[in-house]
Amino acid sequence: MMQTIWVTGATGFLGGRVVEDLLESGHTVIASGRQTHVLDRLQKKGARTLAFDLADPTPPDLPAVDAVVHCAALSSPWGRYADFHRANVIGTRSALKLARQAGAQRFVHISTPSVYFRFRDQLDVHETQPLPSPVNAYAATKARAEQEVLAQEALDPVILRPRGLYGRGDTALLPRLMAAARERPLPLMNKGETVTDLTHVDDVVSAVRAALDLAPAPTQRLFNISGGEALKLKSVTEEAGRRAGVPVRWRPVPSWAALTYARGLETIARISPGYPEPRITAYGVGLFAYSQTLDISAAREVLGWTPRINIQEGLGRTFCEDTDG
Repeated sequence: MMQTIWVTGATGFLGGRVVEDLLESGHTVIASGRQTHVLDRLQKKGARTLAFDLADPTPPDLPAVDAVVHCAALSSPWGRYADFHRANVIGTRSALKLARQAGAQRFVHISTPSVYFRFRDQLDVHETQPLPSPVNAYAATKARAEQEVLAQEALDPVILRPRGLYGRGDTALLPRLMAAARERPLPLMNKGETVTDLTHVDDVVSAVRAALDLAPAPTQRLFNISGGEALKLKSVTEEAGRRAGVPVRWRPVPSWAALTYARGLETIARISPGYPEPRITAYGVGLFAYSQTLDISAAREVLGWTPRINIQEGLGRTFCEDTDG
């Protein structure tokens, strides 16, 4: 059934792909975001567009919609708490209010597995696992936003926690990693045995479609999303470097030493003018030092979703597509 769907954060990596996919499927799409040049491109593809910041005190009125996909967020390992709260909590409250006013019957919220992060190994993490104290302002505000979403039962909410998004158009995960590899040897911790799972953006898009199609009032509303492969971070980084033409070098570093150094840099950054992001953060060190993978059985069983793109195909799509323009 064709629907009218509002996509927030449509000028971002995931949001833009969601808009394109929904348009290709024949849905009417209202795309909102702050980058007008990206909205212009989406408008040419058939989307109705709204340029505004969800955290503004007086957002514009929204036409009637059937569903909302809330991708808008501030995602970063570093920054002031107030900025994350404005984007991720206030912005989500605004999206929920507008969704209610527009008559939406389903609210799909894109969250993050960062809410699970601890400074220790965690394999096959399930959605029912109690959340630890947040590792940073991003995790704290995304966890708070989840609570706000789940409280809106009239919007029949569904929350997705996709792990490690990558693909053509990504400006965060692999680009940041490759930029660091160009500059210096990367820290090799845990003897190179750290494992993770990543998710190609097209698999996340298909999970969004599954969440939109899920029967009303599901018994489960939180779903882990990943590529379903436990991958050695060292091997993935080296393969990405090979495809990107970036020689990856390693330097063995004890995790305790790297964490001590990162926390020292964070302390300096907090008292420096402009609150600059340190070269490395404790969270960034933790990603190299500690394994984390997700249990995606609920997504398979309840959403009827399964990942289709393995890491070799995903990296091939990412770097070949980038090369082809």
